[in-house]
This record gives sequence, structure tokens and C-alpha cells, in this order.
Amino acid sequence: MSKETLSTSETAKEKEAPKIKLALQEKYEEEDKNKAPEPEPLSPDNIGDTVDELPEPSGYRILVLPFTPKNKSKGGILFSQETLDKARISTTCGYVLKMGDLAYKDTEKFGKPWCKKGDWVIFARYAGSRLPIEGGEVRILNDDEVLGTINDPESVLHLI
Repeated sequence: MSKETLSTSETAKEKEAPKIKLALQEKYEEEDKNKAPEPEPLSPDNIGDTVDELPEPSGYRILVLPFTPKNKSKGGILFSQETLDKARISTTCGYVLKMGDLAYKDTEKFGKPWCKKGDWVIFARYAGSRLPIEGGEVRILNDDEVLGTINDPESVLHLI
């Protein structure tokens, strides 16, 4: 057999080879196309106009958006939804969204305000009332439940 005949027969075999059809793979790809994208968890960066729709804290209360941990580790490991939910519930950091009109007005008790709108604060693990909202939850804390302020909430995250 000559080289020319050999190469022609090889190309014919390549053209005749049936394509493998993977039914499950096609089904998964179809489901992925039809699946609505999951909404991004609320954070201070994407809360935007939603703040106006949130409840106004009364008296000495503060409205706080708890810190939402990332769903992937630095090494690329994806965390389960259950792990993320536990971390959200037991988080000890939050972003101050709104403050009631009497928050930190008692100068004998506080001296000066412990935090202001736009600060990251630390509070007790299960402090405040949790209010579920679309995309996450907010907490309403008493002004004296704030334990301190922090610059970066990821620096105190220890669950994940």
C-alpha cells in the first residue's frame, strides 16, 4: 500500500466515525440553560435602593446587614448551602444600614456614639431580631448590643 492510499483510507475512517452522544450530558446542559441564575447575596456593595424599602428602626435600635461569607474558599473549595446558612445565622459582624432617632442619645450611658451609618460592627453571636428579606436577612439590634467596630469583617470570620 502506498502512503497516498493509506492516508486516504485513514481520513475516510475519521469521517465515518460516529459521534458519541451523551444523553445525560445534554440533559444537564439543557437544565443549566433553563435554570434562572441565583441572586447574589446582599452586601453593602449591591444593596442600593433596597435600603429605602427596609424597615425604619425605632427608638434606640439599629438596622444591620449581617456579613455574608463567600461561597468559595481561597483554594477553590465550594461550601455547601447548609454551611453558608449556619455562618450567616451565627455571624458576629454586620454593616450598619440605618439608625433609630434615639440611638446613642443617652450621653450618660454612651458618652459618644459607638458606631454610625456605614460602619462594620461586631455584636454578640445571636443578638438582635432577625428579619428575612429577599436575598438574605437583616437584624435589628439595640444600640447597646454593639460590641465594637471593625474595618474588615473577613478578618474576624472564623467559621469558614
